[in-house]
Amino acid sequence: MAKVHLRHIAHTRTGDKGDDSNVAVIVYDKKDYELIRRRVTAERVKRHYAGVVKGAVVRYELPNLGALNFVLHNALGGGVTRSLAIDAHGKSVGCYLLDLEIETD
Repeated sequence: MAKVHLRHIAHTRTGDKGDDSNVAVIVYDKKDYELIRRRVTAERVKRHYAGVVKGAVVRYELPNLGALNFVLHNALGGGVTRSLAIDAHGKSVGCYLLDLEIETD
């Protein structure tokens, strides 16, 4: 089975609220939405961010937009005003998710 890095079929947008980060994965071509819906699960994202995301990962499906939105709880070291991390807003979270390799059908 062939594999592809997520960055070749999608882009991301990120945001933060307190100690939580969210990352939306948006496909370039709607034909790839079903592929990411099947392969990019909350569990897979949690494993991808092992050691970074301390809480749960919750996935929301947005099929009309060709997107999945993930909320990463306890992911920012306490939030912008408390974190000692270089990226306390979590903007690099999206870039890192694009490195995820998934199997194609």
